Amino acid sequence: MQGVSFAQNKFQKIAIAGESGSGKSTLLKAIAGLVQPDEGEVLFEQERVRGPYEKLIPGHPGIAYLSQHFELRNNYRVEELLEYANTLPATDADTLYDVCRIKPFLKRRTDQLSGGEKQRIAMARLLIGSPRLLLLDEPFSNLDQGLREKYRVNLKILLRQFSISTVYVTHDHVEALILADRLAVMNRGRIEQVGSYQEIYERPRTAFVAGFLNRHVGTPPISFVDARYVALPPAPGNVQVGIRPEDVEVSATDGPGRVMATITGTLSLPMMMNATILSLQVGQHEVCAQTAGDESLRRGDQVWLTFKQYHLFDIESGARLGSYPDPGAG
Repeated sequence: MQGVSFAQNKFQKIAIAGESGSGKSTLLKAIAGLVQPDEGEVLFEQERVRGPYEKLIPGHPGIAYLSQHFELRNNYRVEELLEYANTLPATDADTLYDVCRIKPFLKRRTDQLSGGEKQRIAMARLLIGSPRLLLLDEPFSNLDQGLREKYRVNLKILLRQFSISTVYVTHDHVEALILADRLAVMNRGRIEQVGSYQEIYERPRTAFVAGFLNRHVGTPPISFVDARYVALPPAPGNVQVGIRPEDVEVSATDGPGRVMATITGTLSLPMMMNATILSLQVGQHEVCAQTAGDESLRRGDQVWLTFKQYHLFDIESGARLGSYPDPGAG
């Protein structure tokens, strides 16, 4: 964590994304002061975040933290829990209840609520305390897909209305896109890159980051090919080429700079983007291409590929060596 700055501006929303076990929840706990980082420091409003028996802890007026495995106090009515934590004017609190859709539950006891209802109450209880920093660990994990889609949009509206800086842990790319201004991608306990979704997608710092993000749900993010199998400038050494599906053009004829491939599979995605994903064999590697659904292309056909854009990565370190053409140039 040393040397990583999350928020460039006040009230930013930061999503921490990564594979299971990458350290997302542990990082969030370190920000909250629940665990001590192995190295470096966590600063909140220019002050060092200390441990549970020091100055800044969860429950401090500045920080609100919601664990993925939260619990509400039993045998309390919802309105009692909320009134205890409330620092908002009555009109703002009423707006909060509306956006969180919790008004029907105010007279109920916590042991009469479903898991999804409890999650919404827990979120409202944090927000009603007027925190300056909100830490959320997969807050919609107990909701079904329909409610999840609805409430993450509601949360974005709510956070914008109440101007709360937020750090949000998720493994869902769509959720990160909806909620976050910036994204931090984690791998094996380290943050590999922080930036906007577009910055990270177009100029990934490492091969891992490039393989983590995709543009469409259900499509492969990127294909990697040993540079020996493709004649692309500049002539690299121990390098692999990364090509995203939307950057691969497929032709039935050869031409200058094209790479020969064999179609090994097709997947039609008519409901998502009216496209077809082709699996192609290039040497010993598989390359995926997103096409407009050309029915003349069949499994076993020999075709030629043009890469409209590609990235070069060092095979040993995974670091990106360059992009051609470079989307950030100029």
